[in-house]
Amino acid sequence: MKTFLRSLPATTIHGHTARLAITVLLAVLLSAIPLHAAFAQNALDPGSAESFAVLAGTAVTCTDTTVTGDVGVWPGTAITQTNCTVNGTLHAGDLVARQAYIDFLSAYNALAIMKCDYIISGNLGGMTLSQPGVYCVDAASTTTDGVLTLNGSSSDSYIFKIGTSGTGALTGTNFSVVMNGVLPCSVYWWVAQAATMTDSAFQGTILAGAAITITRGTFNGDAMAQAAVTMTGATITGCAASPPVVRSRCNQGVGNGPENCDPGNSNQGDPGRSNDELGGMPGDPGRKGGNGK
Repeated sequence: MKTFLRSLPATTIHGHTARLAITVLLAVLLSAIPLHAAFAQNALDPGSAESFAVLAGTAVTCTDTTVTGDVGVWPGTAITQTNCTVNGTLHAGDLVARQAYIDFLSAYNALAIMKCDYIISGNLGGMTLSQPGVYCVDAASTTTDGVLTLNGSSSDSYIFKIGTSGTGALTGTNFSVVMNGVLPCSVYWWVAQAATMTDSAFQGTILAGAAITITRGTFNGDAMAQAAVTMTGATITGCAASPPVVRSRCNQGVGNGPENCDPGNSNQGDPGRSNDELGGMPGDPGRKGGNGK
């Protein structure tokens, strides 16, 4: 974000001092704005992997489970189904799965270097969070018979990083994630190692550095693993079947979508092509004479 300061007359040492004081004050105020507040308005984009409810690196095993969304594996090729219903397309080692897996790895690596806003304990039960941002657990996270509540709006994003020290698994037994206003697919769980959910009502997309195991319960989000994904007696609803994530760049004019957003790159890099940016401002892009109209 750029901040432009109007030049003030300073013909004396007092004028210079006053201008310096104003500049320092503004810098301090701007630095006090939480970075997570800006980040919370920009959900991570997992690319083509977003259409996959289940994506694995080695194998997918689905038993007595219903999956809504695509299921894929790459570079492995094995998708084993036993009384498994998939309301989507199977991609076993094909080019679609390959690209999705590449996009998943890109998203995983982007999250890995993302700075933490908050450090929290590994037991997530009983927590109620109302400030979107990046929450980190330095080692493993294990929650049994607990509820995590996330408050916010449909444009807010939460990111949980498990094992930021380099190792750490995510384990939940009878673990529920409750969301008040936040969309499940605006919540991301980066896990250094494996993720295991048993008899849980889980929400959010898991990006795991090892395997994902889901036994019974419900899973609302995408399950992406660098190793295998194993599902038994569960109900999986992928993000492609969920309400769309509201992102901060609307790329549209007044009346065409949610307001109070940044029109962003709607000029495709050429201000002369814009039909809504020239002279406009975030929240009121208007029709400001782009393309000479």
